[in-house]
Amino acid sequence: MIKTATFEALLGDAISDGQGGFNFTLEGKSYHLLDKDEVRKIAEAHGYIIIY
Repeated sequence: MIKTATFEALLGDAISDGQGGFNFTLEGKSYHLLDKDEVRKIAEAHGYIIIY
């Protein structure tokens, strides 16, 4: 199966934690990010093709 996501949609799922970081969940796995740009690496690790 091919999985695609827009970069903007992924960024929209990164929710501020109120302490300068972000909480991000993809396919039921939660991540704590220091920078929103980390969502790209995570999505690619899950096999997603990112559309910019």
